[in-house]
Amino acid sequence: MRAQETLAQDARLIDAALPHYLPSVAEQAGSLGPAMRHSLEGGKRLRGVIVGRAAATFGLAPPAVMPTACAFEMLHAATLVHDDLPAIDNSSLRRGRPSCHIAFDEPTALLAGDALIIAAFRALAEQGLQGRVRPALRVVAEFAELTGAAGLIGGEQADILGERLEPDLALVRYIHENKTAKLICGACRAGAILAGAPGPGLQAISDYGMKLGLLFQITDDLLDVVGDQEAMGKPTGADQAAGKQTYPAALGLEAARREAAGLAQEAADLGAQLPAEVEFWTGLTQLVVNRDK
Repeated sequence: MRAQETLAQDARLIDAALPHYLPSVAEQAGSLGPAMRHSLEGGKRLRGVIVGRAAATFGLAPPAVMPTACAFEMLHAATLVHDDLPAIDNSSLRRGRPSCHIAFDEPTALLAGDALIIAAFRALAEQGLQGRVRPALRVVAEFAELTGAAGLIGGEQADILGERLEPDLALVRYIHENKTAKLICGACRAGAILAGAPGPGLQAISDYGMKLGLLFQITDDLLDVVGDQEAMGKPTGADQAAGKQTYPAALGLEAARREAAGLAQEAADLGAQLPAEVEFWTGLTQLVVNRDK
């Protein structure tokens, strides 16, 4: 099955499973529940699908890691909610729909993002309760690390501070690695760990995940310059307007394209060496290169 078909098929299964991992929200909490659901709508479920396919690469069927797949999707949705807030990127559009703080209000969006992160950790706990306790605990520890000050949050802070600085390639790489690549790499690792991947296999899929994550973010940088806002479902030109640290800003457009091409080749080569699901991993690299949103 081609990577695009696999992605769409697995995304539908994740969409069906996600409501199970959302908490029941009392009427007294107002629009908190609808805001959480709004924030999860749309998207390709890339990170969740990667969790399942990484598990399959090492012999475990994707449905067995569904709680973890949903945890990665809830975390990702939460980061987008927080990114869009006026205090950070002040973006009014996400996935072709009003951002959470526009559809509801800023306090509700902030709390919905917080609640999604907590729900993600609960889903990871449920993974452990299904019987893979020690691997699940390792996944929780890594998930916390990639989410915190040494990962996503640190990358986000550097991204904010970088708006006041001249373009700096080393800073761009730090932001890309922590804000984007570690989450995609973490999804690869989580599925592999839950499947009991041996050390060399875990390292191989980790290397692939980092290359794919960096490629994803460089492509995002490029789309902000040359992409179509309607296709992307979010504003274009926002990075330059905000003074963001990006590859086009640091290197220029053509050099950024060459960097993306090099990462794509490295990721494809690494994907071809994995023990299974090779068509998915190599095809996924091309999907990222060719994406328009």
